[in-house]
Amino acid sequence: MKRKIEGILFDSGRVLNRPSTGHWYIPPRFFSIVDEKKFNTAGVKSVSYAFQRARTYLSKQDWVRDQEEEYTHFLEFYRIFSHALPQLGLTEESISLLASDMVYNAGKYRFYEDAVELIPVLSRRYRLGVVSDAWPSLDLVFREAGLRQYFSSFVISSETGVTKPHERMYQKALEELDLRPEEVIFVDDNPANCEGARELGIQSILLCRDWRLFLYHTFKSWGFPVVRNIKGVLKYIQ
Repeated sequence: MKRKIEGILFDSGRVLNRPSTGHWYIPPRFFSIVDEKKFNTAGVKSVSYAFQRARTYLSKQDWVRDQEEEYTHFLEFYRIFSHALPQLGLTEESISLLASDMVYNAGKYRFYEDAVELIPVLSRRYRLGVVSDAWPSLDLVFREAGLRQYFSSFVISSETGVTKPHERMYQKALEELDLRPEEVIFVDDNPANCEGARELGIQSILLCRDWRLFLYHTFKSWGFPVVRNIKGVLKYIQ
């Protein structure tokens, strides 16, 4: 007998929120610290290369216990970024300000309107959890937005030591919600993460807010539903 859905696990980025500046590593005060003209003059290829070098460092940091450790890693991130773009003339003070803005500024992410509207509503009926490849500061982002209280589980990769689709990410959320896989739905924007959840017996939904990606993944036929927004998720749980 098919079990009734009792819980919903959400990815965070591109599902519930997005970077307020349009770039995951450009925090809100970036251009009050970095000369925008010099940044634009550096060119897209050079800037992309600088961010890629810095991301390579971050990708090797599996365990991050708190925001203080996160700040230390983002200091190194922006040092690497600065070294790759010496024409920006960033000082150690500038690097410190960038790292601080990235870690402690809760305004770095903006929640989608449907998330703000529906998360409180869904929490009245379902046990909710976040399962995200992210840093400890994500908790602050949710608290400042007034949404953290609605999630009984909050699983962050840097605090777990693995990233999705590793089974530990999903299993920890199931344990914290005290639910079985067949009682839960998982919503993510990455097909590989949805597949990882499905392998554990968790029903998955692929959420693509971008219209072109939505069409692509719809015709790709992954074997799980593809929706445009959280409202699209509702018909699979009601």
